[in-house]
Amino acid sequence: MPPSKAEIESIVKTAENRSPLRRRLIWAVVLLVAAAGLWSWWNAASRQNLPVYTTQAIERTDIIVQVTATGTVEPTNQVEISSELSGTVRSVEADFNDVVTKGQILARLDTDKLEANVELSRASLTATQARLAEAGATLNETKDNYDRAVLLEQRQVTSLESLLKAKAAYERAQAALKSAEADIRVSEANLRINEADLAKACICSSIEGVVLDRNVEVGQIVASSLQAPVLFTLAADLTKMELRVDIDEADIGKVKVGNEAMFTVEAYQGRTFPAVISELRFAPKTVDGVVTYEAILSIDNSDLLLRPGMTATADIKVAEITGTLAIPNAALRFAPPVEPEDQSSGSGLLGMLFKNAPTRAPSSAAKTSADGRRTIWILRDGQAEGVDILAGESDGTKTEIREGDVAEGDLVITDLTSE
Repeated sequence: MPPSKAEIESIVKTAENRSPLRRRLIWAVVLLVAAAGLWSWWNAASRQNLPVYTTQAIERTDIIVQVTATGTVEPTNQVEISSELSGTVRSVEADFNDVVTKGQILARLDTDKLEANVELSRASLTATQARLAEAGATLNETKDNYDRAVLLEQRQVTSLESLLKAKAAYERAQAALKSAEADIRVSEANLRINEADLAKACICSSIEGVVLDRNVEVGQIVASSLQAPVLFTLAADLTKMELRVDIDEADIGKVKVGNEAMFTVEAYQGRTFPAVISELRFAPKTVDGVVTYEAILSIDNSDLLLRPGMTATADIKVAEITGTLAIPNAALRFAPPVEPEDQSSGSGLLGMLFKNAPTRAPSSAAKTSADGRRTIWILRDGQAEGVDILAGESDGTKTEIREGDVAEGDLVITDLTSE
């Protein structure tokens, strides 16, 4: 630090009371002390703007590239059981979480009206069968009459008019028989319809699985005229489930069927579950302008820890590189500061007193060339040296170096500060 004004005045007054030679020596000492102080101050101010690099050694490591997606855990096969008929629920024979087999009765509707319709159809069938028998007898009778009329007409015993009447009666009998046969088929069809309706009054399981939901109570009136109501929701074997996730359109090109994944659910903090992509669907989903595609991941749920509807976050492994040279991603974003072209640093003693060391302009953004190469900066012998590299896969924190004049242990610059 330079001497203060009071110190200089004190030295000057002392010098005035001494001999000329001593005064010259004292002034020389004052100037030397002042120059040394100014030099020390300027040197310290200059050091404040010297660059200090933050570096990290280039090392060989493994890089695993993952795509993150969210979705829900669902059964592989989920069936909603409804009723095709309207009526009153007489009994409910299955409840939540019940394990059911295919064909097992879940609920029954009141069947009084349905049973009456079946009896009515059977009676109608019996009546049409009797009419068929009657038509058959009539046909035989008219046929005999017609044959007799033909024989008599050939002997010219009867008139032609009688022959024609017998022929017409015979043809009418044939038509009546066909009509009776058609009525038989109609009655049989009506009977089958009413029997089917009676069978549908028993609401049965169509698969082997677990009852997830029940929306019916005894005495409830089921109205299926407009829309079939969902009475039960069944899930097939819960030991094998699937995770349905939405993958962003920017990542869909990276994933493929067979990729392994790990996912987590809120119910089991700190635990991960394995999965494998079994299907990638082509249909897009657009929500608020964001386009995603659904991926189906197969899950082994043998311990039954996972339940339908759980929200999951999956990390899908799309690439894995082992033992490759890698740099931190911060090194790809770093660029050295640019010195201004027109900069006046001042000169002389006043310039040293009032001007700091030269300042630097902000860093220029790191750029990528047309062939995909980028420039990173290596600290060699205390100097920053730019090196072009071809970057490869990245896991979000580290990036693979595919080509470039770098070696393991080189110090790559990630940031810049000043002393």
